Amino acid sequence: MMGLGDTIDTMDDGSEQTAPVWAVFGDLMAGLLGAFVLILVGVLVVQIDLVASLKHEVEKRQHEEQRRMALEKALAGPLASGRVTVNDGRIGISGSVLFAAGSDELRPEGRQLLKSLVQPLQVYLRERDEMLMVSGFTDNTTLLRGSQQRFADNLELSAQRALTVARALIDEGMPSSQVFAAAFGAEQPVASNGDEKGRAQNRRVEMAPVPKTSSAKPAQ
Repeated sequence: MMGLGDTIDTMDDGSEQTAPVWAVFGDLMAGLLGAFVLILVGVLVVQIDLVASLKHEVEKRQHEEQRRMALEKALAGPLASGRVTVNDGRIGISGSVLFAAGSDELRPEGRQLLKSLVQPLQVYLRERDEMLMVSGFTDNTTLLRGSQQRFADNLELSAQRALTVARALIDEGMPSSQVFAAAFGAEQPVASNGDEKGRAQNRRVEMAPVPKTSSAKPAQ
């Protein structure tokens, strides 16, 4: 017969077998809890970064909208005439308003238009401590070769037109330290070059306020 001592010994053996199981289970739960905490912290960090990123983007868009509205307000007169457009902070003027086909000589009405832009642009640039980049663009039509042709290609033509506009602005009172020229030729079209309407849109001069920290140099 099994005595009391034998029963106690059996219970002790069961306790000894059960104890390690509970210890392993406890370690497993502690590990899972630690992993959950790490995941939770990671999610919170990502959420915080996302909120900060969204806030920065909202502030950036608000700033751009304020700049656009200020520029449109400054150029209210020329904009009303329909000869000037403002798109994403860039002031656009059709090439036909400023120049005859293939020429870099300003039309009289083009010079008058530029003259009307100088004063409001000066105020706008001074208030924001910015410069004005004047960019020339053409369509993709190949320039005809001949004794009367002064330009090697569309890039050179766009460069000379941008310089002509920049110098005209300076002649009308824009400080030379606040304006510089850039040329893009047929690059960056705003319409298809497949028809005359699109090509006419691509022949243009744009002016865009940029920070003074820009590496571009003033026009000479």
